[in-house]
Amino acid sequence: MASPDEHDDGSGPVIVTEDAEGRRSLRFGDGGARQSVVWPGEPLRLELPYTRMVMVALAFVPRPENILAIGLGGGAIPMFLRAVLPDTHIDVVELDAAVVDAAKAYCGFQEDALLRAHVADGRAFIEADGPPYDVIILDAYGADQIPGHLCTREFLGAVRARLTRGGAVVGNIWESAANPHFDAMVRTYQVSFHGLSIFEVPTSTNRILVGLEGPSRLTRESLVERARRVERERGLPFRLSTLVAQRYRPLTRRLARGRVLTDAGLGPGGLIPEE
Repeated sequence: MASPDEHDDGSGPVIVTEDAEGRRSLRFGDGGARQSVVWPGEPLRLELPYTRMVMVALAFVPRPENILAIGLGGGAIPMFLRAVLPDTHIDVVELDAAVVDAAKAYCGFQEDALLRAHVADGRAFIEADGPPYDVIILDAYGADQIPGHLCTREFLGAVRARLTRGGAVVGNIWESAANPHFDAMVRTYQVSFHGLSIFEVPTSTNRILVGLEGPSRLTRESLVERARRVERERGLPFRLSTLVAQRYRPLTRRLARGRVLTDAGLGPGGLIPEE
């Protein structure tokens, strides 16, 4: 199947395709990178490795009451969370209404009393008055990069302000030639949160950053044990504890590389390249 949406916000039309096995991929424009891959009707089946790694958030915050996700794609992450955390309130913010429409029409995404989709700019939503969240997931991408205004110290400061005591933010970024700002992004997270950990995603350039609202004494061993409990209690279909044990890397020292990204450093096209 190929289902282009007529709306185009500049990233390219929203296109959903299905392969011979039934996987559906959402892209911006012909040949664009996969923004999301889902198995409609099977929310526990996370196809892309980075989406499984995002769930390390549940080792840091095992019983979240409120979760916010910035960036919808096909809805794989919020639908998984909805399935394993049936009593948790989940808000999803997506800039493009066409993405929400495509996720509902072709990817199995459904709203209900506890899962709400909001068509809005992620930063405007964060900076507006609203409730705090135990976990905030930052997974907003345009056709080829994270929007610059969602990478700055000012934005991440607003994110931290929307976290509950003991809350965590989870960011998905690329460590590759396609992202020359990787070091700057990591450094900006470091100055914006009390603690920062990085999880390398196997067979991928995705890196999952976990920043904490306040000081924490969590060790690798305690995180692994928490992950084991989450596996048992929530019936996860993969070994979250193994991901934590093998991929957890706390960043205890500030990076010397990269500049701190600020609103003042944004150009008309987004982030100004490093000199």
